Amino acid sequence: MDLQLLFPILLLSFACGLLDSTLGMGYGTTLTPVLLLIGYEPLEIVPAVLLAQCVAGIVGALFHHGFGNVNLHPGSHDFKVMLVMSSLGVVGALLAVGVAINMSAWFLKLYIGVLVLGIGMTILVLSRRRRPIGFSWRRVAGLGFLAAFNKGLSGGGYGPVVTGGQVLAGVSGASAVGIASLAEGSASAVGIVAYLVSGAPFPWLLAPSLTLGAVLAVPIAAYLVSRLSTARLTLAIGSLTTLLGGYTLLRMVF
Repeated sequence: MDLQLLFPILLLSFACGLLDSTLGMGYGTTLTPVLLLIGYEPLEIVPAVLLAQCVAGIVGALFHHGFGNVNLHPGSHDFKVMLVMSSLGVVGALLAVGVAINMSAWFLKLYIGVLVLGIGMTILVLSRRRRPIGFSWRRVAGLGFLAAFNKGLSGGGYGPVVTGGQVLAGVSGASAVGIASLAEGSASAVGIVAYLVSGAPFPWLLAPSLTLGAVLAVPIAAYLVSRLSTARLTLAIGSLTTLLGGYTLLRMVF
């Protein structure tokens, strides 16, 4: 690896990490295509991105908790939401493995694109209502299952569904971002263990630059979330979710 690429990659990871830690989505979706264009192989990118998301997600959850964006004390409402989504996520991921074997890659991308686009547009429509969205444990459980099912099917679509889905389930935008950070950090940790156990070579030269860049963005993002109003944060989450869904569908056409 050319050492001259380390600093630009760190800056790139910082920018993507700032987006992800502020809105709960977009790190892998924006970073992976750029790294592929630079010349890295998928097996170099995926485990390095997982490590960056794991560390930044856990650190991000701590900072979001510290800034008061989310309450992750054991027994708190936000902590219970995280547990429900994570527990059902395991079930969703296991079922997805069997489905993915018998489903084409094209259909998987179509499914993710339509789902994410639909969630984003629904958030934007509901955000225009004066009455806040009522909280629902049933929606939290279902969307936690669906997000992990998506991750197991295609490796993507986790952040937009987890964050956007929580908003649709009645969780505040700030809490949704903090919960998504910890949930995705935990999910990424499982992926890292799987890579290490498989014996595949781990990209130790690329991973530190990505991880450091993502972690450096966390305190800034947590502060920004604490300063944004719920209405603006919800609008931003809905807008980005819609854009990511539309981008996924456009890539299938062009």
